[in-house]
Amino acid sequence: MLRRTNRRGFTLIEILLVVMIIAMIAGLVAPQLAGKGRDAQIKKAIADIEGGLAMALELYELDNGVFPQNLEDLINDPGSARRWKGPYLKKRVIPKDPWGNEYVYSFPGSQNTSSYDLSSAGPDGQPSTEDDISNWQEHEN
Repeated sequence: MLRRTNRRGFTLIEILLVVMIIAMIAGLVAPQLAGKGRDAQIKKAIADIEGGLAMALELYELDNGVFPQNLEDLINDPGSARRWKGPYLKKRVIPKDPWGNEYVYSFPGSQNTSSYDLSSAGPDGQPSTEDDISNWQEHEN
């Protein structure tokens, strides 16, 4: 004898109800998460400029009495440094900003009283625009 079992699937209305609930939850959560990625990238650039790269530049200056002429001098002995004890960057790579662009470094600096200028073109990738991030500007962390 064969037994028949009752198999019941979901009705179209039940499926639509679940989809609507998921859409409502996504509608509430998505706007809160939308700007988080951009904020994280901006904070990363600030951390590089005010933290990692600044520390490497200051260590170079402590060893040699002057800031390097370019960021490459932080990982390769320029030959003109008096007491180069590098590399000054742990990974031996000059980082790019979170948008994949080179940080802009100049010594002597023209914008900053700390002797050098260090900046990122920011999210738009265009220098000298409102979203630039630099060591001569105040940043909210």
